[in-house]
Amino acid sequence: MNKPKMILFDYGQTLADEVRFDGVRGTGEVLKYAVVNKYGLSAEQVQARADELNRETGRFDPARRHLNLIEIPSRMFTAYLYESLGIKLSITAEQIDRIFWDAAAPGTATEGIEALREFLYQNDIRTGVISNISYCGKALRDRINEVIPSNRFEFIIATSEYMLRKPDRRIFELALEKAGLRADEVWYVGDSYECDVVGARNAGVFPVHYIGAMDMAYERKNDVMEIESWAELRTFIENHTH
Repeated sequence: MNKPKMILFDYGQTLADEVRFDGVRGTGEVLKYAVVNKYGLSAEQVQARADELNRETGRFDPARRHLNLIEIPSRMFTAYLYESLGIKLSITAEQIDRIFWDAAAPGTATEGIEALREFLYQNDIRTGVISNISYCGKALRDRINEVIPSNRFEFIIATSEYMLRKPDRRIFELALEKAGLRADEVWYVGDSYECDVVGARNAGVFPVHYIGAMDMAYERKNDVMEIESWAELRTFIENHTH
């Protein structure tokens, strides 16, 4: 096996370990910027409507997320949510994304990722990110730069900016075009079998399944390289590539 010229990473539960999502907490922070709340709704009431919309559209449902190949950006979702409830906010859509996300699901770097990043850099292996995420691209870039300040990612693709979601092969093909590389020169690492492993394979990219920060039940697979730590990936690159 040849050493990859580039490794692309997922964000959530791969580069970063996020706490269990708390939508009410996020909505509560956003409502602090309400200049009109026509019906005097609480964070719990607003989030209940958001949960209803998410269920009906299949957003964030672990059992269905890989079936949704089109991303619904948060800026569209929240515009409808708040305006339909008679709420006017004094902040921009970009600010809503950041304020909500920081409160609802703060994250920290997964253990060992910074050491891996340095190893990849020293071995001339380029890096980038593809994330299925509804928050805007700036919010994602800011979060990654805070969590891994020493990163040297050449690009960070947020699906909210490009319409398509993993496992659609076309979002991987976009990354290959940005990198100027062939599929067989690139690896992709992520925590979702359906989105990350299947999606990478669909594009001809070598998949690696990272389960070290997985936060849901998972049945182990025997048809993919699985790793529980970044040290395992480093060892594999050192011992199995040339």
